[in-house]
Amino acid sequence: MKKNIETYTITAALPYANGPIHIGHLAGVYIPADIYARYKRLTNNDVAFICGSDEHGVAISLASKKASISPKELIDKYDEIIKSSFEKFGISFDNYSRTSRKIHHDTSIDLFNLLKEKNLFSLKESEQYYDTEENQFLADRYIIGTCPCGKFEEAYGDQCEKCGATLSPDELVNPRSAISDSKPILKQTKHYYIKLDEFEEFIREWITVENKEKWKTNVVGQVKSWLDSGLKPRAVTRDLDWGIPVKVDDENGKVLYVWFEAPIGYISSTKEWAENNNKDWKKYWKNSKTNLIHFIGKDNIVFHCIIFPIMLKMFGDYILPKNVPANEFLNLEGQKISTSRNWAVWLHEYLIEFPNMQDVLRYVLTSTCPETKDNDFTWKEFQTRNNSELVAIYGNYTNRVLSLIDKYYEGKIPTPENRNDKDYEILNEVISKKNDIESNLNQFKFREALKSLINIARIGNKFLADTEPWKIKNENPERVEQILKTSFEIVSYLAVLSEPFIPYTSKKLKKMIGINKSEWSDLDNLGDKIDFSFTITNKEMLFRRIEDSEIEFQINKLKNLL
Repeated sequence: MKKNIETYTITAALPYANGPIHIGHLAGVYIPADIYARYKRLTNNDVAFICGSDEHGVAISLASKKASISPKELIDKYDEIIKSSFEKFGISFDNYSRTSRKIHHDTSIDLFNLLKEKNLFSLKESEQYYDTEENQFLADRYIIGTCPCGKFEEAYGDQCEKCGATLSPDELVNPRSAISDSKPILKQTKHYYIKLDEFEEFIREWITVENKEKWKTNVVGQVKSWLDSGLKPRAVTRDLDWGIPVKVDDENGKVLYVWFEAPIGYISSTKEWAENNNKDWKKYWKNSKTNLIHFIGKDNIVFHCIIFPIMLKMFGDYILPKNVPANEFLNLEGQKISTSRNWAVWLHEYLIEFPNMQDVLRYVLTSTCPETKDNDFTWKEFQTRNNSELVAIYGNYTNRVLSLIDKYYEGKIPTPENRNDKDYEILNEVISKKNDIESNLNQFKFREALKSLINIARIGNKFLADTEPWKIKNENPERVEQILKTSFEIVSYLAVLSEPFIPYTSKKLKKMIGINKSEWSDLDNLGDKIDFSFTITNKEMLFRRIEDSEIEFQINKLKNLL
């Protein structure tokens, strides 16, 4: 019996269009989100997997100035790199939009005006740091000075990376502009502030009581620490010439603060997808039965668990997220990933240097996914997991089974009338792992789910090693047929179960064994659904070994030794 179809709006954090995608982004956000979206589609649910480039804010302005190009040229360049990389890597977004598009501008302004009409903004005049050389107000991140702790002279206006303290610009000693290195002045400016403080009790009850047991402890813990400090009104507009223009008390030269309009990008991207596919976008944002899931990194927890839910509550008839399975950070070779130092593995470069090996990186990054604490990626582990797990276990097993069927039966899958208890015992073990995968994916435990997948291949390899069909081919041909039919069924389980994790491998294997289309429900009584009339004619190795020289190249590249 088929379960009821559920609707899922799955969002992945909008990547900022001032640089390419690196493995930290993939491990923390995009691979887990893609695994989950693929799984929910396979279980026959209605899925909208939504993302897009985040293209406003002062960082875009600064990056374009540094590159001596316009902000539009900069975002066009990086949007193309990011979007193309995602497509080639196999991230299965239903829609990938851009916050520079008209539909996003219109949606953001409409929602801004809605809150304005509801009197949920306050108009305040304040003094903010201003760079007189560059003639612009400075965002907190672009003010540098000495942390009050006295231990770090390069602290930002919002955080000290040495002691970890959250700061405000007026706490810095000897503040200076990160743009011109000049001493900024304080200048009067007027902005709209969203009344977050009026919704503090709502958000506290919703997170720390209603969702305390359902959400990850690292997420609930960070939210609680923010709430314990008390919510204050937060500016939703700023002085900048790049962004979505708004008037503040009839003054021009203001735009929507990027933190306010960027998450609205999930809504505008859904609208865009709905328009292009003859769907009703409201079903995915205004239907109480829809499951809204945000995939983000831990640096975005406050926005997706406090600020954006408050905004959705203020809008009036929007749903709140069912879960925000935020991940921690991925380090690289024992150090924090740093884009400024080029200490990163860039996706677009990986796709060139390791052609047709998307699934290897997906597999390794899922294995090292920083689900509950920061984790580390090393090129040596990348090589080891590929060679000892994907090649030696998964690839070896599928190749042995298909080769034996080819050798003994000319590629025709054996169909013995009976099987013995050992065969059914092994298949039950596989079904148990399938159930584990299902349970772990529903709990956002992607590492554990992947372990169960590779363990199915381990079960298959052990079954072949224990039964040794090559030794009994002549004396007990019927038993060999039983063994290889059972083994083929295990390969079929692997082909279907692999799709969320390693989709290119899954597609290739399905083609080799004659599975044209599959759903998760096919895994129930899979043996009855296999096309045993299919003849295996096209078998190939699913994975290749990675040599030491390839790993040395990557390590030297990181260390700038090339």
